[in-house]
Amino acid sequence: MAAKLKVNPTRMELRRLKDRKKTAVRGHKLLKDKSDEMIRQFIGYAKENMKIRLEVEKELGEALANFMLAKAVSESSAIEEALSMPAVSMELELSTNNVMSVNVPKIVIKKSDSKSLYPYSFASVTSELDSSIAVISGLSDKLIKLAEVEKTCNMLAYEIEKNRRRVNALEYVMIPQTTEAIKDITMKLDENERGNIVRLMKVKSIIAARESGAN
Repeated sequence: MAAKLKVNPTRMELRRLKDRKKTAVRGHKLLKDKSDEMIRQFIGYAKENMKIRLEVEKELGEALANFMLAKAVSESSAIEEALSMPAVSMELELSTNNVMSVNVPKIVIKKSDSKSLYPYSFASVTSELDSSIAVISGLSDKLIKLAEVEKTCNMLAYEIEKNRRRVNALEYVMIPQTTEAIKDITMKLDENERGNIVRLMKVKSIIAARESGAN
């Protein structure tokens, strides 16, 4: 149960609290709508994240299997020499996207031109290594996209939780406290009003009694 607010039982304070409650109710609705939309956006990104992750894990498994076969039939020194100089380089352009007031990462890949994917002689290694390199090279775009989407999911999840705490604070603390304070002040003012009426009636009866006695 929320603690009671300590307020002065005046009409000015009552008006102030009513305005405060009205603002809190409006803010609660806006935050709730924002939270619902953020959850909808999060679910979309989460589904995309799962789809890319499953594809990456599947292709990485194939690449690893081919690499282990290549390693089993080739000299370790030959494989190390073949992979020591990458044939393809890439540049990443980093920016942000605004998703429900959250600046999430956006990564654009810029690959350099390359004559060949394989920076080694085909005679020195097996075809399994070629297949492994081809798969991993094709995975680079997906891995970067996966990092982008996963980071977006994490940021949205954090913002959803923070927004949920604000909604709960309004719904279960501020609005109930303000409502209770308004009720208490209204009852106190009504009680004072009834007391004033009783006192006026007593005064009126005393005056009437004196007037009748004088007559």
